[in-house]
Amino acid sequence: MSRANYILATAGHVDHGKSSLIMALTSTDPDRLPEEKERGITIDLGFASLDLAKGDEAFHLGIIDVPGHEDFVKNMVAGVGSIDLALIVVAADDSWMPQTEEHVQILSYLGVTKAVVALTKIDLPEADAELAIEMVREELAGTPFADAPIIGTSVVTGEGIEELKQALAEIVSTTPSPADIGKPRLPVDRVFTLKGIGTVVTGTLTGGTLDRGQSVCLQPSGRTSRLRSIQAHNADAESVGPGTRTAVNLPDLSHDTSHGAVGVARGDIVMLEGSGETSDAIDVLLERSSRLDGGQYSVNRPLKNSIRVRVHFGSGNFPARILFREKKELLPGENEIAELRFETPAFVMAGDRFIVRDWPEQATLAGGVVLDERAVRKRFRTAAQAAFLQSRSENLNDLGAWISAQLKRDAAAKGKDILLQSRFGGSEIEAAIAKLVEEGAAKEREEIVVDAGEWDAMRERAATLINERHKAHPEQQGLPLTEIRTALGGRLRSPEAIDLMLVDLCADGFARRGAVMAREGHRPSLPARLRAGGERVRSALAAKPMEPPGRKELTTDTAGLEVLKYLLDTGEVIELNTEIVMLKTAYDEMGSGIVGWMKANGPATVSDLRQAAGTSRRIIMPILERFDRQGVTVRDGDKRKLTGKEL
Repeated sequence: MSRANYILATAGHVDHGKSSLIMALTSTDPDRLPEEKERGITIDLGFASLDLAKGDEAFHLGIIDVPGHEDFVKNMVAGVGSIDLALIVVAADDSWMPQTEEHVQILSYLGVTKAVVALTKIDLPEADAELAIEMVREELAGTPFADAPIIGTSVVTGEGIEELKQALAEIVSTTPSPADIGKPRLPVDRVFTLKGIGTVVTGTLTGGTLDRGQSVCLQPSGRTSRLRSIQAHNADAESVGPGTRTAVNLPDLSHDTSHGAVGVARGDIVMLEGSGETSDAIDVLLERSSRLDGGQYSVNRPLKNSIRVRVHFGSGNFPARILFREKKELLPGENEIAELRFETPAFVMAGDRFIVRDWPEQATLAGGVVLDERAVRKRFRTAAQAAFLQSRSENLNDLGAWISAQLKRDAAAKGKDILLQSRFGGSEIEAAIAKLVEEGAAKEREEIVVDAGEWDAMRERAATLINERHKAHPEQQGLPLTEIRTALGGRLRSPEAIDLMLVDLCADGFARRGAVMAREGHRPSLPARLRAGGERVRSALAAKPMEPPGRKELTTDTAGLEVLKYLLDTGEVIELNTEIVMLKTAYDEMGSGIVGWMKANGPATVSDLRQAAGTSRRIIMPILERFDRQGVTVRDGDKRKLTGKEL
């Protein structure tokens, strides 16, 4: 029987019996630290596992037991970033308490929608289970867990434990298995060293599969290692998939982070190389729960612009400042697009959810979702970025809309790079792109994907520029490619995209001629204002074709410069060097004569060839140098000889 893997985390106020309940469910004590045993409260994350069944279906739950004390909420957040469902624990004799509320808000911010509520300590004389259930149901109203089953339990009598297992099995049976999108991430929540083995890290694997022996990258440091060994739920494994509690041995990395050493620590992420890059800023949709009340820390106060906070995602937290796009502050029940500017680079993916807590780590202030995982600070308030962020924020679950927003902002992108650093899988991204192309919203040009409207507008812009150049300067071959690149570079940032634009133009009545683009039917011709100057330059060159005047004599004014450029562009005149130009017909005649003489007489000196051609050293030297560059002749001492290459 195949077994689906899920991750469950507890939630609830301190001393409501979370750890005891896990012990009753799994026979595993999740409190592992001596201080936890001594104080009788959970301080850090604890772990256990539970096998369940419903009919012919089997499920394995990796369980994360979180601390409930307000001083350790940061540890709680480190454990719930990658869970599939929650076990909300409420004591029947104490009911809903501040940390219960904060934990539920955190779960809601993180997008958790599945939960079972365990009403503990129903065996106590002072407990009124029916009243407690009624009160819990009222508190759950307006949350994603409003309809969650509430099961009364007692770890002393065993009452409700089997019913709780059945309720958990029922929930997971209707919960999709954690998806394998080919982007495995293991947020590190524990690090330790084993003698003879080295550094071992544990975490909850999401997004993909890890294999023993695989090369991996540690973010945000960028250091690399390999997976010497893997364990899943305390059993050795060759491969492990999403939704499992996983331990991996990283022999190349150190556990020591003292004195500034770069080692492995909680908050790091084990992932495959090439999965993305860190950033010092992310653009997000930030939201504050309408359930925030005054409380001990007055978290209902406005969240001010530029406030310093701690941003929790995965198993880590990063210091950052919040900058709102429009508002100066954010009140409970409001949401706003914002930029989080980190003090040190962090790694996140588009679509990731996160928690914002105050700087002293005393209160949860907000939560949100990442819209742009590698934001550019100076672009935050531009119109293009504003439209991009607004579109994504209004379509959080619409992959096609996310891709369209990127293409409208960037005009074009390499298909393999679109949402590479996101919580969407490669196959679903490809399918979404194909759908956009089918609907006419996007176009594919080789490896580039473009927004159809933006692409057509830019192509029209390029065509207009070429046509305007033909009209203004019919004597020119066309519009230089450099000018097209400059005109389009503000929208088409990659050279590959601009090159494909030129290919697109060539399929629509244009032609690429060397370093210019032109209409296919365009033939350069001198405009009326230059025709007289053209005849003058032609006549001057034809008067002494083998001994033409210097370039300065031909270009005594602006018109002369324009005429000569036209003659050079059309090939009617060739340039021997910066000082001398010559009619192409004269050059061909002289060149054929020189080659013929050398074929008849063999290698020759410059003097021999000057006399044979009947010209001056001023002319013969640049001609022979041109022959050398073209490979027609080669120097042999003070003589030149033919190579056999045709002129």
